[in-house]
Amino acid sequence: MSRRKFLKQTSLASLGILASPMYSSAFSYNFNSDVIIGHNSHRYKVDMNWGNLNPLKTPVKDCHEMVQDSKGRIVLLTNHTKNNVIIYDKSGKLLETWGTNFPGGHGLTLVKENGEDLLLITDYERHQVIKTTIDGKVIFEIDYPADSGKYKSKEEFKPTETTVIENGDFYVADGYGNQYIMHYNHNGELLNIFGGRGTKDSKFLNAHGICYDNRDKNNPILLVTARELNILKRFSLDGTYLSSVKVPGALICRPVIHKNDIYFAVLKSKNASNDDSGFLLIMNDKNEVVSCPGATFPTYTNNELEELYQTVRLFQHPHDVCIDDDENMYVAQWNSGQTYPIKLIRV
Repeated sequence: MSRRKFLKQTSLASLGILASPMYSSAFSYNFNSDVIIGHNSHRYKVDMNWGNLNPLKTPVKDCHEMVQDSKGRIVLLTNHTKNNVIIYDKSGKLLETWGTNFPGGHGLTLVKENGEDLLLITDYERHQVIKTTIDGKVIFEIDYPADSGKYKSKEEFKPTETTVIENGDFYVADGYGNQYIMHYNHNGELLNIFGGRGTKDSKFLNAHGICYDNRDKNNPILLVTARELNILKRFSLDGTYLSSVKVPGALICRPVIHKNDIYFAVLKSKNASNDDSGFLLIMNDKNEVVSCPGATFPTYTNNELEELYQTVRLFQHPHDVCIDDDENMYVAQWNSGQTYPIKLIRV
């Protein structure tokens, strides 16, 4: 056994959370104690009590995504139509709720226009993208792109995510529909469409998440997840395919950029025996996986990432992450028994 593998297994065994063999279910663990998860410089203490509310008054269903607004508040999107949007402070205190009309509320993107916080919400049941103020007033709604020739009816349009660039243009990923990426100007007028269903480099199987990557100010690009393929794809802003980053075993949701790193919720481990086998994944600015909280240590052999899989039975279908200005991470989960988000405190 190599020294690295021995140290990794010894560390996991000390917590009682070692999973073996590779594709077996990970052991459960009591997270009421001070457990640290993650690897290298990205390690976190688990807070299971953050944001827990009275489910009779403020219920959640499929907590899909979270963002932090300019006031430092944490904004959660759930598709429970009693309160689609729940706004917390960073301590987990409830500040306000709104929204009763988003049964398929899925994607949540913060938009800043003229010093004002706005939101873009995708709803796959309404087959729409909706732009709102931060307190829920609707600015406009976008239906399926009928004139593009790519859709026969609105039912084929099931958008999952948006991202916004500096000039106000935004892109929509149709991750549950026909797998196209649509480029709109800030008024919601269609400028371009690319992608579509398939396994070729320029195509997608589950174009679930999209993100504007301007870490290289001279060459901003788009990052799009092909979740079923376990691949992160890179495109120019005009829709030209550039390259792919493989993450074997990881069904990655939307990319979230914070400083120089990319963060992902991983819905589940591809080959795990348990369906609720998700974890988190963090890449550096070289597209190298440096930490997988809740999963195996990221190991490269001959420059190829070894398959990743859950080792800690903590997350249940994690769907999105939000990184606050203190480097803490909040995890929203789909199909998790109507649980509230988990907070991970950076250590």
